Amino acid sequence: MSAPITAPAPPTTSTSPFTPLKIPFFRMLWIASFVSNIGTWMQNVGAVGLMTELTASPVLVALLQTASALPVFLLSLPAGALADLVDRRRMLLATQTWMAAVALLLAAVTLLGLNNPWLLLTLTFLLGLGGALNNPVWQTVTPELVPRQELPQAIALNSVSFNLARAFGPALGGLVIGYFSAGAAFLLNGLSFLATIYMVYSWKREPQATSTLATERVIAAIRGGVRYARFAPAVQHILVRGVSFTFGASALFALMPAVVARRLQLPTSFYSMLLSCMGLGAVIAAVTLPRLNRRLSIDWRVTLATAAFAGGLLGLGYADNRWLLYGLLTLVGMAWMLVLNSFSVGVQTVVPRWVQARTISLYLLTIQGGMALGSVVWGTVAERLGVTVALSGAAGWLGLTTLLVLKFSLRTSPETLDHTPARPRLEPVLAEAPTPTEGPVIITTTYRIEPRNRPPFTYLMEQLGRIRRREGAIGWGLYADLADPVRMVEYFMVESWEEHAQQHERGVSRDEADLKNQIRQLHEGPEPPHVTHLLAQHYRPIPDSLPMVPGSTRLVAGTAGEAT
Repeated sequence: MSAPITAPAPPTTSTSPFTPLKIPFFRMLWIASFVSNIGTWMQNVGAVGLMTELTASPVLVALLQTASALPVFLLSLPAGALADLVDRRRMLLATQTWMAAVALLLAAVTLLGLNNPWLLLTLTFLLGLGGALNNPVWQTVTPELVPRQELPQAIALNSVSFNLARAFGPALGGLVIGYFSAGAAFLLNGLSFLATIYMVYSWKREPQATSTLATERVIAAIRGGVRYARFAPAVQHILVRGVSFTFGASALFALMPAVVARRLQLPTSFYSMLLSCMGLGAVIAAVTLPRLNRRLSIDWRVTLATAAFAGGLLGLGYADNRWLLYGLLTLVGMAWMLVLNSFSVGVQTVVPRWVQARTISLYLLTIQGGMALGSVVWGTVAERLGVTVALSGAAGWLGLTTLLVLKFSLRTSPETLDHTPARPRLEPVLAEAPTPTEGPVIITTTYRIEPRNRPPFTYLMEQLGRIRRREGAIGWGLYADLADPVRMVEYFMVESWEEHAQQHERGVSRDEADLKNQIRQLHEGPEPPHVTHLLAQHYRPIPDSLPMVPGSTRLVAGTAGEAT
């Protein structure tokens, strides 16, 4: 076995769209991912073909898509939480191995003639479970492998891998099925995972900071990720823009087969050509991406690409010329890649690493939700009013979404944000240390603020309160002492002492440090603001057999942390 490959490589200032491929590990992982994507598309073609052979029920055929998509809705949030809590390399190995094993099992039962519709649906669902667990952690790998300034190109190259596989995978799957069988396609898909497994196994990941605390519970981690997104405007803007775009764009994927078969009355091969044109457009967009990034802001890129996608929908609804449709679908492929690349880069760079996978899982869930809901809505409109009306409605919707830039601008999410902590937090002075599970904990900070400085102080404190909630506070408030006009007390509450200790380990973010510097300039007096830590107390009867230590609320023996 070859020696493990170290990543990432030293930063580079090149703006070539292919610069990330100069990093050996990223290049080989990209190739392995492309092979795996080819296998996935072969799997999809084989599953549909096999199901139509096993049953004539259109419901069971449609359930294949449900079996693939349902795991995303069930596991996106837990998968994001796990990816933030466990070692990402080990999680990738586990998910890739799971998918390889399921694909090979599906190949075996098919080649042996033991498959049936419900077994095919079950194994497709199990394969989808692996994909749902894999997706959030897979998207967090790229920022670890390439320098931050090359992240847009790297994500674009990943999109190229997917689109090239979409262009060639179905055709290769059709050839394999035609010459051999669906079982052979499933076998090749299972084997395609082996290259990715080897590459992840060879990844000599840089040592990560380890916590001395117990690992967060998954449910608490999910709540923390949702809470972070709720109080992070930059994340909210991406999620709103993402779901609004995919809701309209879903009409293309939902209605394009009907356009080809019913309106144009052309063979399925024309549909495949349109998909290939979209893949070509994505490749063109990836090549031109660095130049576009230099000339256009993220808001302009998304706005123009959304308008171009809307134009493609109108063309699909009204145009009859084949070559015009080829050109329009190439433009649509470019627009699709540019918009999703902008969202993907944004969602991976506006948050610190400790919550990155959870934020990505929220983004993926939002995108999938927009696609699923849009497909139902535009499909219903097409059934009642026709595909042309549905495509026109979707184009109009996308046109309206360009106005979202006025309220949900993406310029607050630059691609060069630095989430390195500005400084560590000062350790609290404690008479006795609580156990990690004790809580809730209330932290108070007392300031001395002159009445004339109260308006700017309260404004800054409200910004700090948003950061407190984003970082894990379940409650926050600012109060004035009615007996002392200059005494102001801020409090925030966290669920447990462990949660507060994790906040200390993460350090003080740069925006929090900047706010605190401004706030402390308004503080009066020679002493710094006074901080206290208050731990919730609960009454518990004291057993008669256990004497008390004089002057203490602690027991001589018994469970640590119990108090009267």
